[in-house]
Amino acid sequence: MSRSLLILNGKKSDYPGFRETVESLRSSGLEILVRVTWEYGDCQRFVDEANELGIERVVACGGDGTLNEVANGLMNLPREKRPYLGIVPLGTANDFAVSCCLPQDVSEALKNSVEQAPRTIDMARAEDHSFINVASLGFGATVTNETPVELKNFLGGGAYTLMAILKSLNFQPYPIRVQTPEDRFEGEAIVGAVCNGRQTGGGQVLAKEAFLNDGLLDTVLILPFPLPRIDQVLQEISGPGDSGEFVKFFRSPWTEIEADEAIPVNLDGEPHRFEKVRFELVEDAIDLVIPKDCPCIRS
Repeated sequence: MSRSLLILNGKKSDYPGFRETVESLRSSGLEILVRVTWEYGDCQRFVDEANELGIERVVACGGDGTLNEVANGLMNLPREKRPYLGIVPLGTANDFAVSCCLPQDVSEALKNSVEQAPRTIDMARAEDHSFINVASLGFGATVTNETPVELKNFLGGGAYTLMAILKSLNFQPYPIRVQTPEDRFEGEAIVGAVCNGRQTGGGQVLAKEAFLNDGLLDTVLILPFPLPRIDQVLQEISGPGDSGEFVKFFRSPWTEIEADEAIPVNLDGEPHRFEKVRFELVEDAIDLVIPKDCPCIRS
């Protein structure tokens, strides 16, 4: 019998319908263990426990930050020992889950996570830190890092938009140097993102042609622009993935980004600062439970 271990963010322990769905699945014959996080590091400890118990599935129940911690825990195991990964999105924006068209209903998401077959996907690394979705740099990372939890809970994804407006009033671009196997960029940028997935920041699609199983990272840079040109910038972001006047796209298995001073970098909700960082794609890294028709999977 397949066994699953649910890792539930402690702040979501009273999420409506969660306990009832777990009890219902157990009564149907499924063996499900539940672990609730209290502090940073718990996810790694619970993933290690799942490995020791021979658990087939680990399910991240929380927001993008919880998913990041669980995915990092899996990446710290040898490939052949990594359980399948399921997701129950209980966060504010749930960018990764939304872009993968995962169910937002807790009962449906739980049931799918412990029953459906997985698909093999890539992961990404920034030095020794793994991430499953998007690494945002500069302005985007500052907004994500500094948006208060209370504001996120009150406004949902709109909290990021409000913080972006507030920050943009005084935000200065970063001089950076970007190197990929085939391209080089040197100049100023206000937003940078290295994408394995497609969207971040409460629903902003930055790399609409990114796939989780194509062996490539999609790097996006937004250069300084005059406010009257905002429509052009948005058009270039949502375009076919070709570089424009203010938005630059690069696709490669690795990207190196260097700045004159440490800049904020956010890895799926985990804040860091780097002066120089190498992003690398790790192919066929984990087995993720996602819908068969997930738009982020290349057939």
